Amino acid sequence: MPTSMRLEPHVIEELVTICNTMLTSLEEARDAAHDLVRTEGFGDCESARQLAAGYARKASGTPESARERIDQFIATLTDLRDAFATGGEAFLDAEFDWARQLRSAEIEL
Repeated sequence: MPTSMRLEPHVIEELVTICNTMLTSLEEARDAAHDLVRTEGFGDCESARQLAAGYARKASGTPESARERIDQFIATLTDLRDAFATGGEAFLDAEFDWARQLRSAEIEL
């Protein structure tokens, strides 16, 4: 494995642009996820309140919730973009770290 890598300027620009586009989409998803905790309309019986509380937990407030997962993806993609922006030199250092972060942020189905 090479110890250094240098990307051509046009490749760096394209990769950073792709990352920025993805970050914009993730930030929009994070904003939309903010409303997921609003669980009105399930009804007033106990089982409805429990169901609403379960959906709210899946939306935000736990490490596995939608909002927190999106934040994890944003942080990882930001690190990746920044590594590319250095011309690829930091990419090799960060390569295994960001891959590990993405794997740890995967949602188990």
